[in-house]
Amino acid sequence: MSIVRYDPFRELDRLQSEINRMFEGVNAPTGERSAGSGAATPRWSPSVDVLETQTEIVLHVELPGMNPDDVDLEISGDTLSLRGERKFGNEERKNNFVRIERSYGRFQRQFTLTVPVNADAIKATYKDGVLEVHLPKSEANKPRKVQVTAAGANTPQAVEATTGDTGSVTPAPSESGASETTASTGEGSPS
Repeated sequence: MSIVRYDPFRELDRLQSEINRMFEGVNAPTGERSAGSGAATPRWSPSVDVLETQTEIVLHVELPGMNPDDVDLEISGDTLSLRGERKFGNEERKNNFVRIERSYGRFQRQFTLTVPVNADAIKATYKDGVLEVHLPKSEANKPRKVQVTAAGANTPQAVEATTGDTGSVTPAPSESGASETTASTGEGSPS
């Protein structure tokens, strides 16, 4: 029986090699895939910036060189789906490319919305290779004022509060001369 020297990193090296082989060419452009990999055409994913304001969620999707008709935008429940395909033109195939770095083919992105949106008021525009999607927030999610009155006091005092972020509470004189307390979110003066 032969003695085999134990190498604790041998199994890690083997695991890394298997994982590398499994993911070979996934992030490589179409022209850089190894011929023997047998993998299908790579899927690509456009870059997306997501911005949230008090009234809406805005997505900026980079889709240069695409036709707006090749993009499908769908909302279902709290999920926004973006699908499309960037086609490799026939006139480009005639040229003798040495290297192709742009990605082509189908793509799909899904976004889970953390707040309810008004699906009937969604607007999407495509300009200069950027798809801009405006998702207005639902009215039920927007901040609104709630009037709170003090109970059991001799003189009625009203406290006005705004839903949303907590802010400072400052007393303000009421029309009857009694003290009234108003809370604001710090986003302007209370109305």
